[in-house]
Amino acid sequence: MAPSNAKSGEPLLIKRYASRRLYNTETSDYVTLDDIAAFIREGREVQIVDLKSGDDLTRQYLLQIIADHESKGENVLPVTVLNDLVRSYTTQASSVVPQFLAASFEMLRDGQSKMMDQMGAMNPMSSMPGFDAMKAQQEAFMKAMTGGMSGWPSGPAQAKPVEESGEDLESIKKQLSELQDKLSKL
Repeated sequence: MAPSNAKSGEPLLIKRYASRRLYNTETSDYVTLDDIAAFIREGREVQIVDLKSGDDLTRQYLLQIIADHESKGENVLPVTVLNDLVRSYTTQASSVVPQFLAASFEMLRDGQSKMMDQMGAMNPMSSMPGFDAMKAQQEAFMKAMTGGMSGWPSGPAQAKPVEESGEDLESIKKQLSELQDKLSKL
């Protein structure tokens, strides 16, 4: 049974005690960084706050989760991207980088969703028994490959005609090009 906050869209509140232990306020138990990462992979938003000061520590802990995965050999971020991120903190580009990253991930999510839609809509095997199970496995694979990042769709969205999809791809390419131009000017 899903917690009530999961249904309402509110973030899962995690409190950090002075002992640095993390407490899940929905289930009234202590959690680890791996547990928090699992919540996020499941599509939950989380908010981590310091119990005493009330400071929002979410960003700090999310970065720690990423660093832990990267240090375990689960390399998602190429070194060149990490270098560019470090540079962005010391240049004027820092004002554009968050928007660029958000737009890039949004395009990736949209592309994944459209690919899943087209896989079912254009595949002649879709009427074959067991196809739905195969498609579910493919979706799970895609989710695993993307790390189950928060906000990624868990299933296919409404299918669009192929012609409309081509126009969307051109629009996405144009937006990406514009963002790259802005970034290079900085």
